[in-house]
Amino acid sequence: MKYVYPAILYSDDDKIGVTVPDLPGCHTYGDDKADALLMAKDAVEMWLWDAENSAEKIPPASEMLTPNSGETLTLIAADTNEYRKAHDTRSIKKTLSIPLWLNHLAEKANAPFSQILQQGLKEYLKVSD
Repeated sequence: MKYVYPAILYSDDDKIGVTVPDLPGCHTYGDDKADALLMAKDAVEMWLWDAENSAEKIPPASEMLTPNSGETLTLIAADTNEYRKAHDTRSIKKTLSIPLWLNHLAEKANAPFSQILQQGLKEYLKVSD
């Protein structure tokens, strides 16, 4: 899923802090603005990914936020599908059924079943590595 949330950047000693008011507890820091924005993207994607996995309600993004003096309002784009691909690389076992004749031919050809299934699912779902 793709999301966009407003975030507020602020100075905190020698760091740049970022808070995403719509996502409770979603705060992070960076050494400079670029680092803070990258950290914020990661924090937002992790927050949303966890909420999706836990079937929690995901709060809608605010339409308008007003930053305080010395703060900067920005938007953070997040893609939980990309985050999941990068960070959840565990394998799971699936039980499936195929015709006996097809299994015989595949075993005879030493077909890599898992690799073929993954490739076929990626093509079917129109996703890439």
